Amino acid sequence: MKLSAALLLLSQLAVSQATSGRLKEPSSNNNVSNQRTRYAKASKTGKSGKEERDYFNRVSNFFICSQIGASCTEDDATSAEIVAASEDGMTLIYTDAEKGGVGSVDITDYANPKGTGFIPTSGEPTSVAIRGKYAVVVENTSQDYVNVSGQLHVFRLSPMTLMHTIQLDGQPDSVAWSKDGKYIVVAIENERDEDLGDGGLPQMPPGFVVVLDASDADPSKWTRTDVDVTGLPGVRFPEDPEPEYVSINKDNIAVVTLQENNAMVLIDLKTKTVVNSISAGEVTLTNVDVVEEGVIRQNVSITKYREPDGVAWADNKHFIIANEGDWVGGGRGFTIFHKDGTIVYEANDDLEHITAAVGHYPENRSENKGNEPENVAVGMLDGKPAAFIVSERSSVIFVYDISDVTEPKFIQVLPAGLSPEGVTFIASRNLVVAACEVDDRGIAARAVISIYKTKKSELPSYPTITSLWSQSDIAAPIAWGALSGLSFGSEEHKLYSIEDSFYSSSRIFKIDTKNHPAIIEKTITIMDMNGVLDAAYPGVFGNADKTVNLDQEGITLDSKGYLWVASEGSGTAASGTPNILVKVDSTGVIHKVVPLPDDIAAKQLKWGLEGVTFVDDGSESGALIACLQRPWSGMDHPLILAYSIGSESWDGYLQYPLDAVESPNGGWIGLSDISFYNGMAYIIERDNQGGPDARVKKVYKFNPFDSAYTWQGEVINKELVYDMMPKLEEVSQGLTPEKVEGLAVNDKGMFIMNDNDGVDDYNGATYLEFIPWL
Repeated sequence: MKLSAALLLLSQLAVSQATSGRLKEPSSNNNVSNQRTRYAKASKTGKSGKEERDYFNRVSNFFICSQIGASCTEDDATSAEIVAASEDGMTLIYTDAEKGGVGSVDITDYANPKGTGFIPTSGEPTSVAIRGKYAVVVENTSQDYVNVSGQLHVFRLSPMTLMHTIQLDGQPDSVAWSKDGKYIVVAIENERDEDLGDGGLPQMPPGFVVVLDASDADPSKWTRTDVDVTGLPGVRFPEDPEPEYVSINKDNIAVVTLQENNAMVLIDLKTKTVVNSISAGEVTLTNVDVVEEGVIRQNVSITKYREPDGVAWADNKHFIIANEGDWVGGGRGFTIFHKDGTIVYEANDDLEHITAAVGHYPENRSENKGNEPENVAVGMLDGKPAAFIVSERSSVIFVYDISDVTEPKFIQVLPAGLSPEGVTFIASRNLVVAACEVDDRGIAARAVISIYKTKKSELPSYPTITSLWSQSDIAAPIAWGALSGLSFGSEEHKLYSIEDSFYSSSRIFKIDTKNHPAIIEKTITIMDMNGVLDAAYPGVFGNADKTVNLDQEGITLDSKGYLWVASEGSGTAASGTPNILVKVDSTGVIHKVVPLPDDIAAKQLKWGLEGVTFVDDGSESGALIACLQRPWSGMDHPLILAYSIGSESWDGYLQYPLDAVESPNGGWIGLSDISFYNGMAYIIERDNQGGPDARVKKVYKFNPFDSAYTWQGEVINKELVYDMMPKLEEVSQGLTPEKVEGLAVNDKGMFIMNDNDGVDDYNGATYLEFIPWL
């Protein structure tokens, strides 16, 4: 499959915009005839005429912290690394290395999974496999990198009870159980010490592969054979193989990846002998980003060892490797091999480009291994074999049709929790399950098990926004992330948005919202061609190439066709950068810079300018209303400021009373975007919490023309318009985004959108949602 096919599919996703959740119309304008529910289809062919098919959609997230307390209010770190399912598909078992044990989850109702217990282990559990009534869990009990040891525990599933333990004489990394139940294979990695010398290979002791004969119903009678995998051809350091991951086909041939050695070995489990060893080779990627400079530039060619991590058999003759990289390599994609060592398919830079198109590209990993494909599972979708490749750094799952292993077809991308590690397909229930390991309440990230189910539809529910290819560089898509404010454009169905200071070269995005998903069809790079910004603030915002590095948080379009951007400052007035409004034309050239009034700017703290909106106040040029996120020094409330475009002067301010903090994790409440429509100013008020700690994500309105306001510091009267929490919990399945920072209101309803923080310590999901008036 060519890259163009994958991205073309993303850019052609087209059905009417989703409209679950509705608002009360503030005036007589209630024309919503063009709005459609996303999957309101009654036949094989949808209303748009497009053929329906099965797509996976995420239906739930099980929060690992709920095993500690149902409300997830504890700070204790947990994780979910590898997950396996019972054969009836009703129970999940996962490994939790942070807490040191294994947990169980009842998914009888997969939309409402329930934790059913946690069993501590003596070491660090690394992997789990299930067959029949037993689950086997391997754990690392090593003292250090030289004195290595491990165990395999056999648990009865119901109730979860330890039945037997087998010593492994090394550090296990993964385990697999053959489909006929006869064999269990453990990859004994004996991993390298990355802090020893240069951290490279070889480092003793060498790893090996354990094969257990599990044909007896009594686990205490299982027998163990150690298979030596040293000294094999195709292995970079054959004396130190470091087995990583294992998968078994129907013929009981195990394929084991040797990640740091950039190789795979095949073992016949009946004879316990190596039947082939294969170098994973190198891959040349022609359009990827390899520099962490705050700009996603996918225009460099590199050649790297693939260094595969996860592996899965596509059929009895072919297997798929996820080319994560661990040491000096990283293929950033996946490869399909014939068991004789022949490559039949290479994904090249597809995954890098798909993540860029859907806003999940991790710019901060460009100099490392990009999106880092971590693992792979094989299952079925729409009656055809499918591969599910998880990306650890982009926090997504790529779904490919592999009915022809020589030409896989990209089908869809699924959102996941932060850093998915393990993935499995449950054939009995047509479910995909991913274990997402990062858990840090301080950054609003909780470890989850994400569950996906098929549904017939014209298109999947995610992504809600994607991009077209750049017209200037057709080799890669328009890359984006960290979208903040929103504003309607002059054309129907068009929105403007901006990226914040996560990226170092500020851009404006033009978005077509006519269809689902919305399409980023154009970028406008802001340029200080005439030195306007640099004259006002020499050396503060400008780049050498005349691009600028603003912290764009709000955007609006005025009546003359100019765009105004609110750039948030940093730090204090004495030592930080200023909060400013920047006027740019349709080509991105800066025409004017407006600082805040001196008396207000002198009180600057962090949490500065967020939203800005154009107001038709009856004057020739109109006015702008902008908001500060939080109160500054000496203030009781954040300010709403008015600026007259015609007179080029600030006309005063109001004070905005914030709601009280409700989150069990504390934090603060602040303002985000602001949008003017039909005589009223609409504004986002939110807390700085995400996931199960999120509580306040609301849209309020106030009348800026109220005769009670002289704009001399009065406290406004606000009215609740819409509580976004139910909608955000619905679309994210409980992974409620913290930073809801985009709002655009018109006679049809409102668009809301979250900032994905450039996929840095966040799962990268962007939800652009339309809420129509009733």
